[in-house]
Amino acid sequence: MGPRGSGLLVALLVLGLCAMAASEKPSSCRCSKINPEKRENCGFPGITSDQCFEYGCCFNSSNYGVPWCFTPLPVEEAEQCVMEVAERKNCGYPAISPEDCASRNCCFSDTIPNVPWCFYPLSVEDCS
Repeated sequence: MGPRGSGLLVALLVLGLCAMAASEKPSSCRCSKINPEKRENCGFPGITSDQCFEYGCCFNSSNYGVPWCFTPLPVEEAEQCVMEVAERKNCGYPAISPEDCASRNCCFSDTIPNVPWCFYPLSVEDCS
């Protein structure tokens, strides 16, 4: 194999390792707290749980008529802050800062408009 061939091999190896690192099985809280009717499909018909996890998605085949391989909830700094937006209970006031929210022992996420950005955490034991 010539110098160009080995360079291509190294590039492919690096890309493969990056893809593997980016696709980790999501935490149980990021999967179990999604209402089955609100699941967003993340796979294809007949996908296995292992294939689904390789995509970084959740897998649950216990409900029929909904996707079994689905997009997890977004990553939050703390597990107790992972929840569907509709479950957020306001813990602050309009334009509260992340620091003021944290001083109330609440969660802060300003990525979604028109919902509470400062909200009460859930117990991690609520994950099932």
